[in-house]
Amino acid sequence: MKKFTLAAVAAALVGSMVPASADHTIPLLSYRTGPYAPNGIPYADGVTDYINMINARDGGVGGVPINLIECETGYNTERGVECYESTKGQGALVYFPLSTGITYQLIPKATADDIPIHSMGYGRTSAADGNTFSHVFNFPGTYWDAASIIIKHMMDMEGGSLEGKKVALVYHNSAYGKEPIRTLEELSKKHGYELLLLPVDHPGQEQKSTWLQVRKEKPDFVTMWGWGVMNQVAISEAASIRFPMDRFIGVWWSASENDVLPAGDKSDGYKAIAMNRPGTDFGAYRDIQKHVIDAGNAAGAGDQVGTILYSRGMLNAAYMVEAIRTAQKIHGAADITPGMMRDGLENLKIDQARWTEMGFDNFTSTIDVTCENHGGPGLGAIQQWDASSKTWSLITDFVGADRDVVDALIEADASAYAAENNISGHCK
Repeated sequence: MKKFTLAAVAAALVGSMVPASADHTIPLLSYRTGPYAPNGIPYADGVTDYINMINARDGGVGGVPINLIECETGYNTERGVECYESTKGQGALVYFPLSTGITYQLIPKATADDIPIHSMGYGRTSAADGNTFSHVFNFPGTYWDAASIIIKHMMDMEGGSLEGKKVALVYHNSAYGKEPIRTLEELSKKHGYELLLLPVDHPGQEQKSTWLQVRKEKPDFVTMWGWGVMNQVAISEAASIRFPMDRFIGVWWSASENDVLPAGDKSDGYKAIAMNRPGTDFGAYRDIQKHVIDAGNAAGAGDQVGTILYSRGMLNAAYMVEAIRTAQKIHGAADITPGMMRDGLENLKIDQARWTEMGFDNFTSTIDVTCENHGGPGLGAIQQWDASSKTWSLITDFVGADRDVVDALIEADASAYAAENNISGHCK
């Protein structure tokens, strides 16, 4: 109650805040090189263009510009940690590592340093338990939410039951790719399907044996936890064995144009879960066009605008901007600290009216973060690729995960982590 009382009082003070002389610093741990560059580039461009638009249009947030510091990780965990160590002393407000491996390594470091992490739809799923993971946020949904929603879609395709069916998981053989396994195993017990696990080693260019096994086992569905070049190779290999594309469903990181275009017409019908709508018919895009692209300041080569992962980067940046704004209101100060930013993330609330004001009308789900729930609503929709028009379209509404299964797994994992690390919980 104290937090929200302070927020109400401070809100009245924001209009009279004196802008600070320093910028708000946000490091961008990116990867524009290596086998994961096809996915890292559009995401980094989306983050950069949105932040540049906020600076150009609004002069930053609350009168304070945002200084985005890009640090190349190559999707390498060690390099990601090095980027963290080399930038945290520059007043970094928040980190979004765009890597589950890097996120796992940064959780204890950032928590000790009082710097929040936003691992949007990736990282350690049980970090959704804010009582245990005070400085980690993974809204609007987690990998376990995604796995559950994908299984729900498979059940819908089978008339409501997967009893006696076979589901294969083709996954990046890393912390990222292994993240959904526990959920899929629990759901297999509940729904009676057989789970086939098919790991693909880094970077994912060699998958012949994987798809020969798919052809041999004849699963009813395949879901994929892939990233970078692994995705496009998997889709091409699936096409080569004539696996039905409408029964091949990727996670939201296996859902970009760069994943499906290399297979040409053979990728038609491929599906993936989505955390936001595709397309460019949103006010935020028009503002980026006016204030950034037309001004000749587009990030990178400027050729990723409008793609799925560019929009995902925009969304990530929009969350950060609104969290800064929330922190400023809570603390009655324009120049905020990383600890204040943590408070902004933990009290972040964006309803559809506010999304519309921000230029994201009907773009994504409502956000209502609390101390106990850092994972958000856990909603997802299924998108499908049309190879002829080269466009993604949502074919379902946004639906929720099986909370009975997912929440029990989060509680068990978070409790074990708390016991191992002597964490008593920070929510009072």
